[in-house]
Amino acid sequence: MTFSIFVPALTNRCDPAPPVLYFLSGLTCTDENARTKSAIFEEAAKYGLAVVFPDTSARGVEIAGQDDSYDFGSGAGFYLNATTEAYKTNYNMYDYVTKELPIFIQNIFPVDTTRSAISGHSMGGHGAISLHLKNPGMFQSVSAFAPIVNPTQCPWG
Repeated sequence: MTFSIFVPALTNRCDPAPPVLYFLSGLTCTDENARTKSAIFEEAAKYGLAVVFPDTSARGVEIAGQDDSYDFGSGAGFYLNATTEAYKTNYNMYDYVTKELPIFIQNIFPVDTTRSAISGHSMGGHGAISLHLKNPGMFQSVSAFAPIVNPTQCPWG
C-alpha cells in the first residue's frame, strides 16, 4: 500500500511527539490528492501535527473488472474490507487504516499515534465517519468534508 506522511519538525529535541491526523481522500483519488492540493503543511507545522494520507485502494493488482467503473475498484475502496473472493485479498482498506497503518506509522515515524484524529473528503469523509463510529476511542476527533452519507442509495458507490 502507498501512503504519504508529513511530520513537523520539533522545536526542541525533547518536545513530545506530534499527534497524528489521518486524512482519507475521496473517490478516484490517491494519497497524492489531498497532500498536493490542500496546502495543509504550513498549518500542520504551525500546530505541530503529523498528517498521514493513505491511498484509497490497493494498487498494482490485476483483478477483472476493477477498472470498469470509477466508483468500484481502483480508487474506490470506500475504506471497507472486501468480502468477495476476487477482492478480499487486496481490498482491505478498513484493516489497513485502522490496524496496519497506525502500527507501521508508530514504529517508523516519531509521532504519537495514541493522540490521533481522522478526517476525509467525499468517500474519505464517509470513511472517516464510519471508521470513527466503528472504533470508539481510537480517534479523538472526526471531521468530514462533503461526505458520501449513503453510498448504497445512489447511482454510484
